[in-house]
Amino acid sequence: MSDSSRVAILADFKEEGWPSMDLVAEMLASQIAAASGAEVEGTLVQPPYRRLMGRLPVVRRRGFAINLDRFYNRFSNYPRFAKRLVGEFDFFHVADHSYGALLHALPRERTGVYCHDLDAFRCLLEPSVEQRPLWFRKMARHILTGMQKASVVFHSTGPVRESILRHGLIDEKKLVHAPYGVSGEFTAMPPSDPRGLSTKERSVGDMQTVVHVGSCIPRKRIDVLIDTFARVRETNPRARLIKVGGSFTEDHHRRIASQGLQSFIEHRQGLSRGELADVYRSASVVLVPSEAEGFGLPVIEALACGAAVIASDIPVLREVGGDVVGYAPVGDIDRWASLTTQVLDDQDEIATRDQRLAHVSQYTWGRHAQIIAQAYLQLA
Repeated sequence: MSDSSRVAILADFKEEGWPSMDLVAEMLASQIAAASGAEVEGTLVQPPYRRLMGRLPVVRRRGFAINLDRFYNRFSNYPRFAKRLVGEFDFFHVADHSYGALLHALPRERTGVYCHDLDAFRCLLEPSVEQRPLWFRKMARHILTGMQKASVVFHSTGPVRESILRHGLIDEKKLVHAPYGVSGEFTAMPPSDPRGLSTKERSVGDMQTVVHVGSCIPRKRIDVLIDTFARVRETNPRARLIKVGGSFTEDHHRRIASQGLQSFIEHRQGLSRGELADVYRSASVVLVPSEAEGFGLPVIEALACGAAVIASDIPVLREVGGDVVGYAPVGDIDRWASLTTQVLDDQDEIATRDQRLAHVSQYTWGRHAQIIAQAYLQLA
């Protein structure tokens, strides 16, 4: 019989489609035993996703059917499933704070949660900025009070910690800094091939590739991405944009069409990590124009592939990217376009390839798992 502590790693439903959240749970489950010297064993937990409203002919084509199924699975199906596991594991790790409602079904003294950012609670913390109906605020409150029950709350960056403390959400003694890592797929090509182009990408010829990876939710500022790309193309007709992930909104499509960019933008979805790494390696520059982030995984993934990165000048991305990333003020199209053009002309404008690779070497999933494992061992 093993003397290891058993940790259930409660992951998001795959059906929700959040690759970054799937990644952090998967990496922790795969790394925690080795990182803890076999003192902790991790088991990835994901109950079957039950589709109820989506099966009904009358409502299955309506958008609210999807949200009703999400509500049922998050607040009824998953908590009941988690409660049945209480006697099977020593500890419980909720990998995504937006699933904080699970804490109401788990023993608080044996449960931790990873808080990636405070977006889920914006309607409570900044109601004048994000106005939501009463039912939504009650749901957010239920998630938040669940997270507050945790015995340990992990976070990825200093700014996230500062926000948690500024709003008085969690006792400082519970907070543990556990930065993300870089998956093995994200590696640079040998120096003999400094652009790192895959065979497929070499067929593009002398095009210069601007890349964005992430969703299209408002805080990602896809409007800035599109307008920056349009400005760059005014002086650099070889530029093209590869947008990975998310779905453009109607406003995004209008913005693209009004600037005649349709033929120069390629939208890719559902890529494997290996395929995404190929995109990073093909990039002349990777743009991260978000106005808010909890960490910014594309920054370190792109750097690990040797790519040049320009990011919004916000504290989180400054912390993660250090001095090997270029920064532009949020929404300042002139500065974004100018810096992007400079990097397209010289990818070592901000930092050399070797400097980028050296900086990102500090981010490993093994270290991430080690920190989390030690926190649970201390709870014991």
